[in-house]
Amino acid sequence: YHSYLVILYVMLRLENSYSQRNYKDPLFWNTWAQHTLKNALTLQKLNQNTAKNLILFLGDGMGIPTVTAARILKGQLSGQSGEETQLEMDKFPFVALSKTYNTNAQVADSAGTATAYLCGVKANEGTVGVSAAAVRSQCNTTQGNEVTSILRWAKEAGKSVGIVTTTRVNHATPSAAYAHCVDRDWFSDGEMPAEAVQAGCKDIARQLFENIPNIDVIMGGGRKYMFPKNQSDVEYPGDKKHFGTRKDGRNLVEEWTNRMKNKVSSQYVWNKRELLSVNPNNVDYILGLFEPGDLPYNLERNTETDPSLTEMVELAIKILRKNPRGFYLLVEGGRIDHGHHEGKAKQALHEAVEMDRAIGRAGLITSIYDTMTVVTADHSHMFNFGGYTPRGNTIFGLAPMLSDVDQKPFTAILYGNGPGFKVINGLRENVSTLDYQGNNYQAQSAVPLRMETHGGEDVAVFAKGPMAHLLHGVHEQNYIPHVMAYAACIGQNRDHCMSSGGASSLSPALPSLAALLTLTRLLC
Repeated sequence: YHSYLVILYVMLRLENSYSQRNYKDPLFWNTWAQHTLKNALTLQKLNQNTAKNLILFLGDGMGIPTVTAARILKGQLSGQSGEETQLEMDKFPFVALSKTYNTNAQVADSAGTATAYLCGVKANEGTVGVSAAAVRSQCNTTQGNEVTSILRWAKEAGKSVGIVTTTRVNHATPSAAYAHCVDRDWFSDGEMPAEAVQAGCKDIARQLFENIPNIDVIMGGGRKYMFPKNQSDVEYPGDKKHFGTRKDGRNLVEEWTNRMKNKVSSQYVWNKRELLSVNPNNVDYILGLFEPGDLPYNLERNTETDPSLTEMVELAIKILRKNPRGFYLLVEGGRIDHGHHEGKAKQALHEAVEMDRAIGRAGLITSIYDTMTVVTADHSHMFNFGGYTPRGNTIFGLAPMLSDVDQKPFTAILYGNGPGFKVINGLRENVSTLDYQGNNYQAQSAVPLRMETHGGEDVAVFAKGPMAHLLHGVHEQNYIPHVMAYAACIGQNRDHCMSSGGASSLSPALPSLAALLTLTRLLC
């Protein structure tokens, strides 16, 4: 471990030496490569410890082009050229690719993918926590098709569990951790068709508090879905769009608070001041709802009242790690996706950089010896950058030449489709007349759409800690929670964890004959 730190220090020194333009000297590149090789050789001794803790960082919509562009942005924010910078996730020793398709969709959505990387089962688009036998929006296909998540497996094993997101806590990604719902948009009963409510289907907000008793940490947005219809919001009392949405009249926050009175240490918070006043040593359960809907983009966040993802993650880990049996934490950088859908690459990339900060903070307060950390995305986007830009070109800048067709400049960042398509007098808009580096600039797109779409290519999976080497090639997305459960000896992956003497052992276990026969039947 110490040699790993020394190598990392040398690599950082090499990275910083770019400012001295040493990259013109072959010795620079040879030295860096040799240190990287030495680091790789240290990984030949695999970490086969049992993972006491599991952390999954999910960058919603964080395709590989987004990772690369965020890396450059991170470097440029610190005065560097950018390309040579390392994201925190770049430092993870193991990388794989994840195939993101849904069972009924070549290009996936965030609900079906969440079911895959949380529940271990691929599913239809638009559904959460149910198998592909469930049909979107058809309430009567829910019962009997529920699938459980790794968050539940961890809770049942005695671990503490948490959810932290920059979206609503009942949005697609987090909801697959606890809900079983045939429609991702059933945030509260106010968004459900009357027949679905009458048939006994539950809204997602309700399931957050009822399905898995006592989730230890819940932080994000989505306040309005917890309160009765037309009840004003504590932060925006005069804004009707933020009023409560529940038709059943229930106040889920009040119900949680009352139920938790029996717990010696629980707290509900709704702003940054309250969050930062929490002493993690004195609180075991926390519910933090910081906005009626999604949290604001990090670039637009009020740093006095709105917590950052990093701040939420740090407190979450400090609360969860008190459990001697360890914890499972799901962290979503959810607004990367929203920025891309709106064609606002600057918002999306700053969200990705903030999630990387959170990854770094988590690494400082956990250990690779007993904590498996995985960073991945649910799907990609129709986002890319190119145009033969020179080294150090601002990631939001122009390509160095004009189009040889319409003789106009273009930005390096472009979308395949989306709201940035604009024609003026029958010609492409001249971006040099616009503030193309503005926070809300919508990058040009090839096809006009009100909202840009997801991309269908594989996404990266970065892993470190116990058994991280099992994420090593091209995998189906639903493989991810099986690996994490195996590393932690939870869920269906426990038989290999106990040796005959009772000591923990992570030697591979042969599948049972029954399992082999079942698999054979499914494949035939």
